[in-house]
Amino acid sequence: MVTAGLSALEAELRAAVGAVPDPELPVLTLEDLGILRDVHLTGPVSVEVELTPTYTACPALDTMAADVTQVLRERGMTEVSVRTVLSPPWSTDAITDEGRRKLTEYGIAPPRTTAPGGGPIPLELTVRCPHCGSLDTVLLNRFSSTSCKALRRCESCREPFDHFKEL
Repeated sequence: MVTAGLSALEAELRAAVGAVPDPELPVLTLEDLGILRDVHLTGPVSVEVELTPTYTACPALDTMAADVTQVLRERGMTEVSVRTVLSPPWSTDAITDEGRRKLTEYGIAPPRTTAPGGGPIPLELTVRCPHCGSLDTVLLNRFSSTSCKALRRCESCREPFDHFKEL
């Protein structure tokens, strides 16, 4: 399927880049995470990719750029440029429904979404446990294995879990 405005080759390259796993959350792809902004050909064997990091100082950005470059070079692109785009900023609303499903299956509570139309995140005092579904969870630490996650524990099943923080 060709994405509107993209050539067949650009659509193929976008799909390949979109399938690159996130280095910090390998259960998610760059497409799932919603950080892939654009892929466009700049010449017969040159391509430019635009990524928006989850945080401006994301430590995984260099690894993502290297992984994207490798995937594109394997597809014959000899000149690859990976640009960081900060505007508009990334938000957790960019995570796809598939990405949210994968996070839950992986044992990470996905971020809550904003109200339709981009309103504020609905006020909830807790986060649903990805293991048993209980809302009886407590915050253990505002930071977990990465700065984008918090550490929580379910009081029902007693399992600790990460929660991908809303942004």
